[in-house]
Amino acid sequence: MSSLQASLESLFAGLHLADIHETLIRNIVSLRVSQDLFDDLSDNPDDWMVAQRCELAAKPHGYVSPATALFRPFEEADWLNAVDFPFKNWSASRFCDGTFGVWYGAGTVKTSVHETVYHWRTRLLRDAGFERLVLNGVRENITAERKVYGVRCDAALIDLRSRVTMFPSLVDTEDYHSTQPIGARLKREGHPGLVTCSARCDGDVYAVLNANVLSGASIQSYLTYQLTAQGVRVSRGTDDAWMWIT
Repeated sequence: MSSLQASLESLFAGLHLADIHETLIRNIVSLRVSQDLFDDLSDNPDDWMVAQRCELAAKPHGYVSPATALFRPFEEADWLNAVDFPFKNWSASRFCDGTFGVWYGAGTVKTSVHETVYHWRTRLLRDAGFERLVLNGVRENITAERKVYGVRCDAALIDLRSRVTMFPSLVDTEDYHSTQPIGARLKREGHPGLVTCSARCDGDVYAVLNANVLSGASIQSYLTYQLTAQGVRVSRGTDDAWMWIT
């Protein structure tokens, strides 16, 4: 038995469940002002409407809603944005090696900000060389817009929070080597997900493996992230800074 396998067996021994029935926070990239996706095909707005109707008629509807027909398209859009996307677009992450979908949420908006600012700055801007442009004074700032959803979760989740002290790799800021097998085992055994401590701040994060335990996605607020030489400035609909993350 490898040391990693032994560590995993020790981690899983005596684990408890957290009976979760609450609204979790999903913080995603978005635009505050809607853009027409077909305006590059024609200058005529009537043509845009035709293209939109064709798209609606052709696309599959994977989400079944109890809402009336009037509100169903809006509800489905929220579901696709806030819930369905990570289950259809797999990528490697803390609890996934990229072979299945994981939905990540946070217990509070502030926790979601700490988590997403880190990934935006290090996984996107830094890897692409954009962060250096700001730090070297080539650009004054870089701005990104975010949309915050509240998503209801009703599930008995594996609770890893009490194990963080004994297994600090659960909140390692960079290395996911020892945490990805945890998600793989839970997925293989059919567990709906887990709750653990955030690696970025004092807060809780959730990794959900089964979309059926999520419901009621709705927009809660909009945020703006702005990378400056002093750090990341976070604002909520105004020019005033709500948070600074350095």
